[in-house]
Amino acid sequence: MTKPTILIIEDDRSIADILAYNLEQEGYEVAVARDGQDGLSQAQLKLPDVVILDLMLPIIDGRDVCRQLRADALTRDLLILMLTAKSEESDEIVGFSLGADDYVSKPFSVKVLLERIKALQRRKNKAVDTDDVAVSQGVMVDRRRHRATIGGRALDLTSSEFKMLDTLLRQPGRVFRRSELIDAALGKDAIVLERTIDVHIRALRHKLGPNADLIETVRGVGYRFRDPEATLVDS
Repeated sequence: MTKPTILIIEDDRSIADILAYNLEQEGYEVAVARDGQDGLSQAQLKLPDVVILDLMLPIIDGRDVCRQLRADALTRDLLILMLTAKSEESDEIVGFSLGADDYVSKPFSVKVLLERIKALQRRKNKAVDTDDVAVSQGVMVDRRRHRATIGGRALDLTSSEFKMLDTLLRQPGRVFRRSELIDAALGKDAIVLERTIDVHIRALRHKLGPNADLIETVRGVGYRFRDPEATLVDS
């Protein structure tokens, strides 16, 4: 069984060594970076399960490391626990606003830190294990994070487009009438023309780019997400 990996980005050697020792005793595979630039490079190369990120780092500080990790499609979903000597509430807010999943101030208890790491992993595993995430033919929709991707590329969708894609994707091959898509995307109380759905579908197809044909038109009825099994049979 593969060990979960943790990357420690911390310039204080004594703290990094203590963390590395205790994490290895808990069964983690540990990597250590002494500055922000090395930490960023290792995170992009190793894609660890958790990044323990010090706020005050040489070369590139922790804020910029966190910001760059969240901006990169490969690393945006990594769990980040920010570690800092500062304890002011404003610093904690900054950490979360940059995308940190948790925040621990120095001095800290190693035992408490280990529990926080385990809690982060449980939370992520629970999210993955639920039906919040749906994937079909390279398209992924994550309800919890309100995020959609295709081939790993993020799709910039409106709320209505997201709900419509989510509805179609979860039942490939099923034909949805326009009225059903109105209910799903705009709500049952929405008073709009059924042709409004055609406008949303055109916009959604445009954003899917070369994969626009995943959403098929069924004349006189509505739309469906292409059934991968039917495609295999046809071919």
